Amino acid sequence: MKVAELEGKVALITGAGRGIGKAIALTLAGYGADVAVNDIVAEAAERTAEEARKLGRRAMALPCDITDSKAVDEMVS
Repeated sequence: MKVAELEGKVALITGAGRGIGKAIALTLAGYGADVAVNDIVAEAAERTAEEARKLGRRAMALPCDITDSKAVDEMVS
């Protein structure tokens, strides 16, 4: 995959505060995507978003419990 392939794209990654989700978020940011970082732990989501910003990408932390459908609706609206 080339960096330009994800330029101008936005990815929403759930569970991105740590582990595999974090790795995916930072990899996508490294390939040029802007990222919306979701995690149930707000501080973890913000840390990952900050790391993505250091890669030169736009990033926002979206803390939310994705098992709560109303919270998910609010997160994506």
